Amino acid sequence: MTLPEIAIVGRPNVGKSTLLNAFAGRRVSIVDATAGTTRDRVAVRIQVGKRAFEAVDTGGIGIVDEHDLAMHVEEQIALAIERARKICFVVDAAEGLTPLDLEVAKRLRKSKREIVLVANKCEGKAAQLNLPDFYKLGFKDPIAVSAKDGKGVPTLLDELAHGLPIAESEGEAPLRIAIVGKRNAGKSTFVNALCREERVIVSDIPGTTRDAVDVPFEFRGRRYVAIDTAGLRRKKSLQSGIEYFSMKRAEAAIERADVVLLVFDCSSDLSIVDKDLARFCVETCKPTIILANKWDLAQQKQLALGDYRKYLEERLPNLSFCPVVAVSAKKGERVFEALDIAQELHRQNGVRVPTAVFNRTLEAAIEKQFPSHGLLAKVYYGTQVAAYPPTFVLFVNETKLFSDQYERYLANRFRESFDCREIPIRIKFRRREKVDLPGTEQQVHRKQLLTPKSPPRKKRVSSSRKGGR
Repeated sequence: MTLPEIAIVGRPNVGKSTLLNAFAGRRVSIVDATAGTTRDRVAVRIQVGKRAFEAVDTGGIGIVDEHDLAMHVEEQIALAIERARKICFVVDAAEGLTPLDLEVAKRLRKSKREIVLVANKCEGKAAQLNLPDFYKLGFKDPIAVSAKDGKGVPTLLDELAHGLPIAESEGEAPLRIAIVGKRNAGKSTFVNALCREERVIVSDIPGTTRDAVDVPFEFRGRRYVAIDTAGLRRKKSLQSGIEYFSMKRAEAAIERADVVLLVFDCSSDLSIVDKDLARFCVETCKPTIILANKWDLAQQKQLALGDYRKYLEERLPNLSFCPVVAVSAKKGERVFEALDIAQELHRQNGVRVPTAVFNRTLEAAIEKQFPSHGLLAKVYYGTQVAAYPPTFVLFVNETKLFSDQYERYLANRFRESFDCREIPIRIKFRRREKVDLPGTEQQVHRKQLLTPKSPPRKKRVSSSRKGGR
């Protein structure tokens, strides 16, 4: 079921993004005093009792953008208004009625949509005194709220949900795919190709996308949420608070995603930002697909996919197991192939291994290669404690005896054995000085088969046997 949309519109800096965050109960849109912070349509599902709708934050109407993106922002606002079931028209009660508010009201009346007038920033008496002025806009009584403090927001939500159809059960949760990469790698173009519409602004100007924009769509009967993120650059190059929060939003998008699409511009060399993003994917243990975008340009340089894979393996060895998909987002070539692979990675990420099976694999891995640090390293037994990602705990005599290299060796063996060859695996070593296993595990490991056998000691010959006294 497609949810009805409610567009949040108004002139710049009236608190539209703060209001969306208040609806969601979390930070969805970036909030900043800089006019024009929000550019794309930022949407989030809102549940009010048995009813639900999609709240859509928009850029400020009438904005003058320093990067000449005003036309693109206006196009996104127009699309939001056209698709909206209702419009949440936000004004600034603290500042009072302005000529631009009158212009926005005139535009909204032409839309023939139901308008809910919201007077935001009603924190003080001065704002309350300004409320009567908003009757000049020609809509119903304004609903006084303070999005920053949450005051009046429940009343507003009830008004927005009134008359909407009762929401059906969501069913299977959508697969969340974070699209991340450096600036101008083609992330927004890729998202628009997936959605088959101009869902997010695409421009040659670096840094066009600022928020992490959730874009729901369907493909072959399966629901997805593409999370388009801001293009990142080196931390020391960040020029404003907006860029800083954009970077944090991108990192948060990776953490809440089911699968990450790491977008590289394959027509150029990997950058420090590309490597930093790859490292963050490894640290968060997220299933990752490397998207070699702009492949049409790479082919002009006679670059073969096999050679590019080797190039990535040399520079990103920690992601050597990740699938690589060569696409041209601009031309729409092989875009949907990434969705099929994302589904497969999500399946692998949920793998669960019975304890007995896991320990047999662990035993075989240790017999083949065991760490040697002068002391006898022992693995008593192991078990899987979680999925998404598959997480295994190994009980050992001393955690310091097991190196990162040996951990990677075990992870590779587990990937091969448990049908999850293309995803990261998390291994934790836990110290256990005494083995006391219950039930079946005790029977399997009573002889400590997971500990390598020591060579037999030679008997010492006493001096008397050598002809002494």
